[in-house]
Amino acid sequence: MSVAILGAGAFGTALAVALSANGPVTLWARDTGWGRDNPRLPGVSLPGGIAVTDELSAATQADMLVLALPAQALGGFLADHARLLDGKHLVSTAKGIDLTRLTGPSALLADACPQATVAVLTGPSFAADIARGLPTALTLACADADAGRALQHALSTPVLRLYRTTDVAGAELGGALKNVIAIAAGVVIGAGLGDSARAAIITRGFAEMTRLAARLGARPETLSGLSGLGDLTLTCTSAQSRNFRYGQALGARQPFDTATTVEGAATARAVAALAARMACDMPIAAMVARLAEGTMTVDDAAQHLMTRPLKEE
Repeated sequence: MSVAILGAGAFGTALAVALSANGPVTLWARDTGWGRDNPRLPGVSLPGGIAVTDELSAATQADMLVLALPAQALGGFLADHARLLDGKHLVSTAKGIDLTRLTGPSALLADACPQATVAVLTGPSFAADIARGLPTALTLACADADAGRALQHALSTPVLRLYRTTDVAGAELGGALKNVIAIAAGVVIGAGLGDSARAAIITRGFAEMTRLAARLGARPETLSGLSGLGDLTLTCTSAQSRNFRYGQALGARQPFDTATTVEGAATARAVAALAARMACDMPIAAMVARLAEGTMTVDDAAQHLMTRPLKEE
């Protein structure tokens, strides 16, 4: 099965490097002027098995297309190029909820490309680790079990181990919602509130993730796997996470480079809207949304969470 990666950000480039161990890979980028050394992934030169192109029509000749695009950019990309993708095996790596439609990437892909087989690749992973060949385990979610099995084998390498599930909703919600909680964890550390408070945010945040996912039809046990708890643990405890660093900056009242994609900021706003629509209690997500919008201070957020009515766990 021939493979193309659409999107040459850090994660897309890292996946191309990893998958080139299995055979030739095409990497599509809007700008290919960087040659074999992508500035989005410093210190990594592309192996010879990767063909880099800025011609989307050429890249989409592959049987399997991995869409390594930001969640909020995916809808626009599909509006312009869905005809080139339909009928293919489409694997999204986006971790977010579309602000316009309040749905995950799989729904956007299925609606735009009704003849395609849609899957989601998610889980605890940093681009730098994947590109360096460090052992990484991810979740491959596809509603079609047979197609999921084929994709699992095509995307696995000696150092990239994929676990399979048919619970697409659970897998992609885990990846999206953990970014919101990672921002909250960063706020706690940036504000100097301590590791005990971070542990509380992670635990109660996981409860929020599971609650909303179940309301949206996901299997709760999926959230306890790599795509939920695994990714949550990684992003809430490492400064390699953009979402965590963004939260740190918010907590410390410092500026943050807005050119860096922070999926959790937009997802928090989408989650707040979803939670209101479904009458689902999501206090941490609501707090992150307001902090990102600048309508709540860190002090007010901490007081709000600590003075909520006492309850059973």
